Amino acid sequence: MRVSKQKLHELIRTKLSRAGLSAAHADVVAEVLVHADVRGVHSHGAMRVEYYAERISKGGTNVNPQFEFKKTGPCSAVLDGDNGAGHVAAKQAMAEAVNIAKEHGVAVVGVRRIGHSGSLSYYVQQAAREGLIGISVCQSDPMVVPFGGAEPYYGTNPIAFAAPGEGNELMTFDMATTVQAWGKILHARSKHEPIPETWAVDERGVPTTDPFQVNALLPIAGPKGYGLMMMVDVLSGVLLGLPFGNQVSSMYHDLTEGRNLGQLHIVLDPSFFTDLEAFRRNISKTMSDLNGIKPAPGFERVLYPGQNYDLIEQDNEANGIEIVDEVYDYLVSDVIHNNAYDHKDPFAK
Repeated sequence: MRVSKQKLHELIRTKLSRAGLSAAHADVVAEVLVHADVRGVHSHGAMRVEYYAERISKGGTNVNPQFEFKKTGPCSAVLDGDNGAGHVAAKQAMAEAVNIAKEHGVAVVGVRRIGHSGSLSYYVQQAAREGLIGISVCQSDPMVVPFGGAEPYYGTNPIAFAAPGEGNELMTFDMATTVQAWGKILHARSKHEPIPETWAVDERGVPTTDPFQVNALLPIAGPKGYGLMMMVDVLSGVLLGLPFGNQVSSMYHDLTEGRNLGQLHIVLDPSFFTDLEAFRRNISKTMSDLNGIKPAPGFERVLYPGQNYDLIEQDNEANGIEIVDEVYDYLVSDVIHNNAYDHKDPFAK
């Protein structure tokens, strides 16, 4: 089922509002989810709405949060999200980081006590559209076996980066520190499709292609991905005085409770380090240089990091976003949620 950005935004906003989220907050969450879907990252898009609606309905998302923003230094601050919708708190925190960076050249803003905040690329692009460099990291619930281990400790712990080129050009990079994000497993489940055996392991620690048998994910590049997810956990958990490692709350365990997650935004103003026009020109040149590199056998051309999602976004903007029928049927239905997620194991089997 293909739907326009506007239609999908309306459907998501309406469903979340009916679940109990304020109109303003539902609008922001819908904006972040549609951003993911239009870029082809369906694991962080509309397929998440029913889970959000169930958590909102059961009180695990504070529908009237009292955000508290506190400057802790000239370039640092912390926003307490009061366990409201993570998307709203993260967006507000990035807006504050942008303002600080424009004044001081650098900003580091932590976001404490929030729920799931969706695709990090949304927030780093928020900075890049202001002519700044954006970096964002966030923790997630333990579902990844550490290198050499047989049980989960860290989450998928994503990292995102965006920088402005000339005009409206942005170079955006957003990755989980696992071979694939957990949401990709959910997307495979929703389509009843197998997954590559390099993504995850079953209860025995053996690679599996069945998304319904996944018991833990694998870090990218073995010990290197393991190190990166540790770094993210320190920056978005330990640094902010929040639960960390295998103490991080499960997405599904108890939907009546807030999740107390953490996120960290780092923003740099290039004009404090170099000539801004030259910087943006050179970002665009980097993008074109990479596109101009001779492709290896089996490849049509070299893409700059994140360009595959840029191309998907261009196509979806023009032709509508492909949404799984099951997800679309839920969005247009009168059902708020189907009580499908509460008190499930971390993998929501």
